[in-house]
Amino acid sequence: MSNFDWIKLMSESPVLVALLCLSVVTVGVSIERFYYFWTRRGNADQIAREVLQHLRHGEMKEAFATCERAKHPAAPIMQVVLGAPVGTTADLDERLVVALSEQKLMLERNLNILGTMAVTAPLVGLLGTVWGIMRAFHDMALVGSAAPTVVAGGIAEALITTAVGLVVAVPSLVGYNHFVRRMNVMLTLAENHARALRTAIIDRGTPEDRGGTRKREEPISRSIRSAAEPVNVG
Repeated sequence: MSNFDWIKLMSESPVLVALLCLSVVTVGVSIERFYYFWTRRGNADQIAREVLQHLRHGEMKEAFATCERAKHPAAPIMQVVLGAPVGTTADLDERLVVALSEQKLMLERNLNILGTMAVTAPLVGLLGTVWGIMRAFHDMALVGSAAPTVVAGGIAEALITTAVGLVVAVPSLVGYNHFVRRMNVMLTLAENHARALRTAIIDRGTPEDRGGTRKREEPISRSIRSAAEPVNVG
């Protein structure tokens, strides 16, 4: 392989050029998504504990500030719950659906490209296989001989394009599944903590109602424990 002329092969094989372009797109999208998920990292359980602690003490501004500082998707979802009027359950459910959909759109952006690459690259590699075999038979027809030196170029192109297609597809599929899994876990945590926060607000009463706080501390504490429970992601 050290004496193999890759430049010549790429100049003669448009399929290999296409696979190279697909590999560049795959690497670029993977880096972009990795950086985005890294910026949205955070401890959803810790955010929920802080928000519920502020809520228990009637510190609504501090609760909003905690959500604004956090980058995890759970923060904006919990902020929707904090800003919703108490008692409007149906309206709040609609707001939660909209907020979760917005976060999902941001998290799954460009993931369809990785999924497409995982499916398309092996097919393009298979096209390269057919292209290489056709080239080998074409060379045989021109020379009138089936000597190994005559068909070696076409056979090599067929095998290399097949291998390159798999090399592009496998990381694309792994990256796609990884990011989809992370997205689902983050959205599930966001929804669970948002509903736990809504339960705490309903149990506590309106934010302006400070009477009977001690009598309502027990259900709030249960909500805090529920929100603080770690989620087993497998």
